[in-house]
Formats: sequence, C-alpha cells, structure tokens
Amino acid sequence: MKIRTLIVDDEPLARERVRRFLRDEADVAVVGECGDGAEAIEFIKNERPDLVFLDIQMPEKTGFEVVRALDPKTAPTIVFVTAYDQYALQAFDASALDYLLKPFNRERLQRAVTRARELIENRQRGKLDERLASLIADLKTEKKYLERLVVKSVGRVFFLKTDEIDWIEAAGNYLKLHVGRESHLIRETMNAIESRLDPDKFLRIHRSTVVNIDRIKELHPMFSGDYSVILRNGAELTLSRNYRERFLELFENQG
Repeated sequence: MKIRTLIVDDEPLARERVRRFLRDEADVAVVGECGDGAEAIEFIKNERPDLVFLDIQMPEKTGFEVVRALDPKTAPTIVFVTAYDQYALQAFDASALDYLLKPFNRERLQRAVTRARELIENRQRGKLDERLASLIADLKTEKKYLERLVVKSVGRVFFLKTDEIDWIEAAGNYLKLHVGRESHLIRETMNAIESRLDPDKFLRIHRSTVVNIDRIKELHPMFSGDYSVILRNGAELTLSRNYRERFLELFENQG
C-alpha cells in the first residue's frame, strides 16, 4: 500500500526538494502540494493523505494553525519542516514527533520517512498516534508566545529575544525588526508574527506596524482620527484609527 503524501511549503524550491528526495521511497506517492496553510487544511480534510511534510512559517496560516485545525482521530502523520524556529523544534521534539531542519539532506529525510512509516503502520492496525493527538490538544488549549527569533544576517545566525525588539514593520514579503540602531529582516507575514507575540507586550497599531508597548513614550492626536506614537528612541510611528480602540483600551486598563 502506498503512503499518500502531501508537501506543504510556501517556497516552490523547498517543495521540489522534498519531492525529489521522496522519489527514492518506493512506497511513497506524492498526491499533492500546497503553498499555504489554508490550502493545506482544505486538502487534508478532503483528500485524507497519510503523511504530510508541513512547513511552519507560511502565509495565511502557519504550520501551528494547520495542526490546530485537524481532528486528532483522522489527522495524518506529520513531519514538521522549519528553517530557524528553535522554540518550535524544542516543542515538537518534546512531543516525540519528527522534524526536518532546513537545509536537510536526503539521508535525514529518509530517517523521517522511516519513522513516519512506523506511525502509519500503527494507525492502520487501529492504534491512534497518541503523540500527535497530545500535540493537537496542547496547541488548542495552551498558547505559547514567541520569546526569541533566529535571525540570519550578513552570513551569521544569531538569537534575538523578542523583548529586545522596539517595533516591527512590513517590508514586502519580509518583516523588518527594529532593535536599537540596528534592523534585521526575516521572512514572515505581519499576521503570523502578531499571532505569535504576547499581546500584553506587543500591539498592532497599523496594518504594517507592530510595536513593543514598553518602548512607547508619547501619543499625540493627528488628523482623521490617527495618532502619532513616539518611542523612547525617538522613532515616530502612526497609530491608525482602525487599531485605535484596542490601543486606547489597553492603556486605559493600565491606568
């Protein structure tokens, strides 16, 4: 029996890499590819693949959100794929589920397939994968906010605590993290990063801006209901009227 496999990644080259490596697995049949989380949820519910290679950071919905949307009784076996989210690696490893850290080689993928194959065989014998069920339950009941990011910059990789970030702005397909006098780019969407940051520490003030609340110094009214937000480092941002209510409610409660 073929293992019906879905590849989910927003980068076409990343999907092709997984597909190419899977050609050596005689019992694996790739039945589809998805470029975002929302598409993946729909495909999984309709096509019921046995195995999914699931990227974590994607537009629309992250890999976390895909898993939350699944029914543990019918969910496929998941092999998580990530480029740099160390906190996610730790969470998945603690749940005894496999993951691939980009860039991975053919041998590493083969080990993941071997492990997934054992889980699928157990499921076909009527045994529910309790580890996956446990992970889904945890993701649905416990919200873990992002505490650090792994940033790639000028040939180096380093950890950045989210508390060190002054503000975040959208920059095309990337986000620019402003940290003191420095700035760093990461490939992420504004909606995705906002959902993973602690709302008691970070606040969306514009469709393209998230700010660290502790960095705010002053607030000045402008025209059309907008406000000027002055940070402690002198940076001036705009609070859009579409986000004004949540902002003012937060500071009224603190006062």
